[in-house]
Amino acid sequence: MSAPRIPALAALLDLSWARVFAVFLKELVQMRRDRPTFAIMLMVPVMQLVLFGYAINNDPRHMPAVVEMREDGPMTRAFLASLTQSTFIDVVAVTQRAEDGEAMIRAGDATFLISIPEGFERRLVRGERPQILIAADASDPVAAGGALSAIQQVAQQAFAPELQGPLAYLAPTPPPYEIVVHRRYNPAGVTAFNIVPALLGVILTMTMVMITSIALTRETERGTMENLLATPVRPLEVMIGKTTPYVGVGAVQVAIVLIVAMLLFRIPFTGSFLAFLLAVTLFILANLMLGYLISTVARTQMQAMQMTFFIFLPSILLSGFMFPFRAMPVWAQVIGEALPITHFLRIVREVILKGAGIGDIVGDLWPLTLILLVLGSLALMRFRRTLD
Repeated sequence: MSAPRIPALAALLDLSWARVFAVFLKELVQMRRDRPTFAIMLMVPVMQLVLFGYAINNDPRHMPAVVEMREDGPMTRAFLASLTQSTFIDVVAVTQRAEDGEAMIRAGDATFLISIPEGFERRLVRGERPQILIAADASDPVAAGGALSAIQQVAQQAFAPELQGPLAYLAPTPPPYEIVVHRRYNPAGVTAFNIVPALLGVILTMTMVMITSIALTRETERGTMENLLATPVRPLEVMIGKTTPYVGVGAVQVAIVLIVAMLLFRIPFTGSFLAFLLAVTLFILANLMLGYLISTVARTQMQAMQMTFFIFLPSILLSGFMFPFRAMPVWAQVIGEALPITHFLRIVREVILKGAGIGDIVGDLWPLTLILLVLGSLALMRFRRTLD
């Protein structure tokens, strides 16, 4: 008596490979017809390899620094020359006033203010261990932490040739000077102070773009868009009517993130709330316009989601959210500057952590406004062409 066959094995033996091959060919034809999906399937791996291989760097280099020179002697000039030649630091300005450096750090134009006080060389020769003061913008602890150790190495290399001959007694460790670091805007170096406010931009980008792109594509798939277009409504009126409800959704998300950030993570809000509201409004509208633009290109909701993901990945990696923006190559920074989230993250950190007002964030407000106008114009043009 033969043993009963296993149902799954029996089903496998009863397969018609000719029918399987026919279904296989049908799927290939559908993939070829769905060109956007096919292109995204090929582009996403390439994009990930390029971004993670070239643009992502946890070793910050070429960080902008301001040097406050209160002393102009051979040792301090050697230190300045070493800083200039270093690959870790880019000296963007040399000043004699601390106010200039403080203003550049506050505006985000410099990450470090390196101060050499008056009488530094005289005190060093006397063995009094003078201080080199470093004020670091610690709103991004990762960017600040790596370069601080590099500055200490630069100082050792700069002063070593000078501590010879009569000054050789100063060469042994510890060094005859002291490097004192003041972490501005995040003294404890708490990572949550940098990540949690920035998460607001990530959440709004993901939800606003995806919801808007899917909403309009769903109208087209269900055929309700034709009924809408049969009315006297204009394309601009459709755009405003379709996107306005999601502004309220974004406002609710902003309120939730702020409440959680303050209650759970104890993140201070030190800046102008009016400046924050203005930036959030522009950012939400820019993401809605981006989603609307995607909906004019995508034919199905599946394509809309794929295109959203295709844009969302570089938005996270090239905006300075996960990795220091200054550590990326120039071409990656150029792409990042074209993303709304890049400017929004800078504004959020400046307002929440640095106490910035509207006047302090103008440098990122106007690019955000320009991106909004460009995306809105392109979406409206594409929508009108779709109607024609």
